[in-house]
Amino acid sequence: MSLLKSIDFLLENAGAVIKYRLRKEILKNLTQTEEDNLLEQIYQTPNFKLVEGYAKPDGYIGSGMHSWDNWRGTILHETPLQDGETAARLLSYYAIPKEHPLVKNFVTAMRDEATLRAQFSYIPPEANRYETRFVGLNSGFCLMTVIYAMQSMLGYGDDECVNPYQDTSLKVFKSILPFDSIYEITKTRQSKTKYNYPYIEADTYYPCQYHLETLAYTDTWRTPENIKSMSNALNHYNEITRGGPHPIHVKIGNRYYAPFPINMANSPIRAFRTDLIDSITYRRLLTEIAMLGVGESVGVLCESAANIEEAINGDGILRMRFDLPHNKRYSPKSIVYPTAYLDVRLEPDYKRKYALECDLTFWAVQFLTLVKGAQTE
Repeated sequence: MSLLKSIDFLLENAGAVIKYRLRKEILKNLTQTEEDNLLEQIYQTPNFKLVEGYAKPDGYIGSGMHSWDNWRGTILHETPLQDGETAARLLSYYAIPKEHPLVKNFVTAMRDEATLRAQFSYIPPEANRYETRFVGLNSGFCLMTVIYAMQSMLGYGDDECVNPYQDTSLKVFKSILPFDSIYEITKTRQSKTKYNYPYIEADTYYPCQYHLETLAYTDTWRTPENIKSMSNALNHYNEITRGGPHPIHVKIGNRYYAPFPINMANSPIRAFRTDLIDSITYRRLLTEIAMLGVGESVGVLCESAANIEEAINGDGILRMRFDLPHNKRYSPKSIVYPTAYLDVRLEPDYKRKYALECDLTFWAVQFLTLVKGAQTE
């Protein structure tokens, strides 16, 4: 399918972030001067300026990572961008070069034990979280899953620091292939608490969003065999979560926590539709699966691509039914900051004409290019 109409619409109406990513990643037609000019425009956007202002002398950005925002009545973050994960996501979504000092110094800080220990000592719960940062690496509930994934998103996931976590991430997806139900790996709680969900132990292999993101943003793991295994695992995930949601907990020590599943509450991953916003990370999840290089071998991607092609077949612009009541809760119109629980937003100002349509249409072009190698010329 030709995406010429969609691309022309974006080149005429999109802001600097989308134009930069479109021309850098998809069209691949940027001169160095054009790239420098677009990056300079990105560096002047309000959210980038906030992240820049939250950087500390040791290179770390903000306080914590996927961390407490309120501690005993004290607000700890001025904005969500003062949390390390949200800052890293913005830098990644804006495609800030890995050589930029803000990115390079942030990654260096994430890899220095003394720096991290100091950064996670600002409140007692975070100090304890740092000390137990590797507990739950397999099951997707620990600090290091976030830190490894954010390094990968920033372009530093293919070196010796994160490579072992790539292996872990592959194992957790392959581990679900023998099971007919997720409850084959869960245990039953004996208490009578309100949220008395089945649980898995901290060292149980089970995929979470950070395992997926680590693989989506890295390349070292990619062999034909591994890519096929990921395709099989993702198709199988939808089979064993059929009829969901299937809420589960992870047991860490004597406490039980909600993990970071690849899809909220362990429900099947649903194909994209213009009339349904399925979850809080609806389009983002589909994009990250497509980034694995699995193409149309994953059923939910194939179905999504067909629905997108139909939706943009007229003027090339992707539109969604935000007027429907069940879509208001997760509407991208409410996205302000790139937290772990939101879709991707690239246009800084949704009050600007066509800004929302540009975000959706860029996603359509990106997704179809990843899944189908759609024609862009």
